[in-house]
Amino acid sequence: MRQTRTTEMILSAMFAALSAVLSQISIPIGLVPINLTHVSVFLAAGLLGARYGAFSQIAFVLMGAFGIPVFSGFAGGAGIIAGPTGGFIIGYICCAFVSGLIINRFGKSMKVLIPAMYAGWFASYIPGVLWFMHVTGVKLAAALPFCVLPFLPGDAAKTVLSAALVNRLQVPVQNVLRRPT
Repeated sequence: MRQTRTTEMILSAMFAALSAVLSQISIPIGLVPINLTHVSVFLAAGLLGARYGAFSQIAFVLMGAFGIPVFSGFAGGAGIIAGPTGGFIIGYICCAFVSGLIINRFGKSMKVLIPAMYAGWFASYIPGVLWFMHVTGVKLAAALPFCVLPFLPGDAAKTVLSAALVNRLQVPVQNVLRRPT
């Protein structure tokens, strides 16, 4: 039991590092950039579940909050979280937890992964859009074209990619988690 917990913690750290790498693959399109961080979030949720998936993203957020340049554009520091994109960064934690909960409960079939990931998007967009509105002072109708609409096609592609990767990697990851020391 202890070995599995240690392995899950190590995998969580690896997914935090993967989030840092994938956040650098970005397209700046305004205040909120397009990046690939959600792929790592969904992989963590799908392969590690709600607890360790969320833990991986808490580690990622804390690294950035303490100034390690892990956020998009090699940014870091509490000021980034306090800025217009901060709610989306916190949303990674919500996304991993919600997606992971659904996957934990209903399994890792593609019929479950895709809806679980869309529930994660929703859990990510809520704090992101609300915080964006708070920081910028805009209303919902003005925030949606900045924070949601340009991202939807890419979100669909990232969902399919993430689900396919979880489906492909679930057996090897489970083998690592079951391997005795």
